Amino acid sequence: MATYITEDCINCGACEPECPNEAISEGDEIYVIDPELCTECVGFYDHEACQAVCPVECCLPDPKRVETEEALITRAARLHPDDGELKSRVTKNDFPSRFRK
Repeated sequence: MATYITEDCINCGACEPECPNEAISEGDEIYVIDPELCTECVGFYDHEACQAVCPVECCLPDPKRVETEEALITRAARLHPDDGELKSRVTKNDFPSRFRK
């Protein structure tokens, strides 16, 4: 499932630079996450980086968009085709993921 930002967002921008996929951008009133770019940080961290820095905890998994770890790591690899470290970790099935805590 992609992460989404709730209406509780205070528009501080702390989340935007943390996203390894550049999925977060400033919306009209609050920050938004592009679900086609979000991998819930699978492949990069063992947690959702946006949620870790959010002062109001409004970056939440979207229950309307449930996705498997496999789908998320496939997306991460597609979004970062030139990232040799990620490619190596995917090949070895040894990548960070919130699913593996």
